[in-house]
Amino acid sequence: MQTWFLVQTKANASAIARRNLERQGFAVFQPMERRTIARRGRFVDQIRPYFGGYLFVSYPTSTPPWSLVNSTYGVSRLVSFGGRPAPVPGQIIASLQDSCDENGTISLDRSISPGDEVEIAVGAMKDFVGRVEHLAPNHRAIVLLDFMGKQTKMVVNKAYLRAASGRSKQPGGR
Repeated sequence: MQTWFLVQTKANASAIARRNLERQGFAVFQPMERRTIARRGRFVDQIRPYFGGYLFVSYPTSTPPWSLVNSTYGVSRLVSFGGRPAPVPGQIIASLQDSCDENGTISLDRSISPGDEVEIAVGAMKDFVGRVEHLAPNHRAIVLLDFMGKQTKMVVNKAYLRAASGRSKQPGGR
């Protein structure tokens, strides 16, 4: 089992740091997430790091050359406690890797079924809670939302849904 460590990257330099660490023989893991942002009055999907400014690294030998990490272009520092690199618990890395698809993008919830209460994680309806009415082709779900006092059906990509955490039907508890 690999031992993973956390690396902090310089601002907007995670791709550079990743490329340079991989060239030096480090295994690099950077989970990504799909976010919807408003840009020029339109909603645009972006793939961004799940932990902005951080990468997980592992080295195949028992004595990794940590001085190389701190001097790698794009890296700010290797996260350490008491002057020693702090390993990330293997369960955390395994859980993150299991949550990622083949492109390294975290899927918020893969096990959504009809009748489940879900929360929309991205887009204009972010944080709204609804109930899955049925599943549709192309990884979509028909979700029934309580919107402004009316039941409204909405087609949502399953990757944009997560299990509801007992929150209100509208953001901010309204």
